[in-house]
Amino acid sequence: MRTGSEPATARSALRARFWLSLWGLIWAVFGTAAFAIVGRPGWALACGVLFLVAAVDLAVIVRHIRQGPHYQPGPDIPPYRPPKG
Repeated sequence: MRTGSEPATARSALRARFWLSLWGLIWAVFGTAAFAIVGRPGWALACGVLFLVAAVDLAVIVRHIRQGPHYQPGPDIPPYRPPKG
């Protein structure tokens, strides 16, 4: 719900999230491989699950980046009134 107090130039930090997610993806791959090599299947599985979570997060971030900016009402549009009830 728009209240009228939002910053006029607010932007999501999608590019920062992209790089942090990519960094996590790289470390998850490294951790999975390293733990598999030293014979720690539980830790390798945990890193594999972390890899899947980071991969899904990265896909969502890339989708949001490719969607581009969305329409936001300008300062000349009054805020919405809260619903009565």
